[in-house]
Amino acid sequence: MLQTDIVWADPQKNREKAAALMDSAPDACLYILPEMFSTGFCTSPDGIAEEEPSASLEWMKSQAAARKAAIAGSIAMHTGGLFRNRFCFAHPDGRTDFYDKRHLFSYGHEHREFTAGDSRVITVFNGMRILLQICYDLRFPVWSRNREDYDMAIYVANWPTARADAWKTLLKARAIENQCYACGVNRAGADPYNKYPGASALIGPDGRIAAECGDAADIAVTAEIDMELLRKFRGTFPVLKDADRFSISAEEEKTPRCAQD
Repeated sequence: MLQTDIVWADPQKNREKAAALMDSAPDACLYILPEMFSTGFCTSPDGIAEEEPSASLEWMKSQAAARKAAIAGSIAMHTGGLFRNRFCFAHPDGRTDFYDKRHLFSYGHEHREFTAGDSRVITVFNGMRILLQICYDLRFPVWSRNREDYDMAIYVANWPTARADAWKTLLKARAIENQCYACGVNRAGADPYNKYPGASALIGPDGRIAAECGDAADIAVTAEIDMELLRKFRGTFPVLKDADRFSISAEEEKTPRCAQD
């Protein structure tokens, strides 16, 4: 977990900072950065979001190959004429998986400039199935419902200090209700609009904290995912077998989620 104090609208400095943190934890096989790690959370992205091909995505891919590890984090990206809050998961073999944030933060006007995604994305890395999620998605449990198809959910975020208790509570809830590991990587420090608490954490399927970053800025904290523990826990306490069977309907997919100004 790479918890950074993001430098506003300066991708080069943020990439250098992230590389230094990865150097401090050289044995990790997966490095996770916060939401919009290269720019900060820009809801007015014109002139700030990265143009495609994104320099930060190319950096992620080269770092993944060099370190023989996966690199994950979201980038504010201008692609195909649209602004996307895009979660990029760069595998060490050169493959990249993408998830475009579904739940745009209308309270902060993210929906005015960004286009929401509509696809749920699960990637497989080192035999572990990983659900990709971004910040505000954490508040919408139907979207992250475990259909017995993933082992860990990753939430990358710019979650402010004013709602830190909600961040900690909801991250634990997603782990418990989905019988999965939930890894939340949030930024620390401040941008021109908010202060951020850090509070990045890895939560086990029983709701216990496996590792956490506290409020430190620019820190790398490592932890191990125990897949055998997860299998045993699900086998001895099979909550997912009794889960309600439902999904988001095609009609709901067409319904706008944000009132337009």
